[in-house]
Amino acid sequence: MEKELREFIAYLQDVKKTSENTTMSYKRDLTKLVSYLNKQEVTDAEKVTMTHLQSYILFLEKSNFAAATVSRNIASIKAFFHYMTREGIIATDVSEALKAPKIEKKMPEILTTEEVNRLLDQPSGSDLKSVRDKAMLELLYATGIRVSELIGLNVNDVNLQVGYIICRDGHKERIVPFGAPAKRALTEYMKNARKLMIRDEENEVLFTNCSGQSMSRQGFWKLVKYYSKKAGITADITPHTLRHSFAAHLVENGADLRSVQEMLGHSDISTTQIYANMSQNRIREVYAKNFPRG
Repeated sequence: MEKELREFIAYLQDVKKTSENTTMSYKRDLTKLVSYLNKQEVTDAEKVTMTHLQSYILFLEKSNFAAATVSRNIASIKAFFHYMTREGIIATDVSEALKAPKIEKKMPEILTTEEVNRLLDQPSGSDLKSVRDKAMLELLYATGIRVSELIGLNVNDVNLQVGYIICRDGHKERIVPFGAPAKRALTEYMKNARKLMIRDEENEVLFTNCSGQSMSRQGFWKLVKYYSKKAGITADITPHTLRHSFAAHLVENGADLRSVQEMLGHSDISTTQIYANMSQNRIREVYAKNFPRG
């Protein structure tokens, strides 16, 4: 089924215009499925049965994959088989009856405002790397954008005068504002550091590594780990923790969910709802701790 998989990935990229991250996730999940089926000597898509798919899901579960990972694989399989059915490659969608496992919803890890301030204060030097790191951390927390969106920004995506960025995710784009601290850090970086870090003056990428090339996700992940440790933050945070913290702090301070949804780029407001639930839990905790008859 390698041919059908290649065609499906091309369909996602060229027709559906899904983001690179989403496309790669589908590709990883389905490549594992095809490999499994090949070992079962099932190479023809028309020969795949519901039993084969259930056997594969059982294999994932016995391999100790998390419920969320299994659920994502099932979603990928369903999308693939739905595509093949619609294209007439197979007569019947045998994936329809697949059931996703129940996932225990965990509240995302967030930082307190005091922890965020400690983290953002860490890159305080005047060297090029510190100036760049300060700008990246400030902008990430100020906008709540994804890491892939942060490292994908171009210089022309930033409006320093008004204070907003144009953020692109696949074929979608949105405008996200940022405040004075991020503006100061970005201004310092763009005026005094970036031009000394890039090797090619025609390079439009906003944030570069020390070699003048585009910053990688892994490179920025290491920066966050380094500065969180330096700030004395014991939680195992990732760049996405700042996105969660941005949203939770907005809601906690009275922002409406629709506005937060727009800034985060969530297609469904139910995804954003978790931050309202966190805020309500926080209110209950404060009440129970401080109200004399709580």
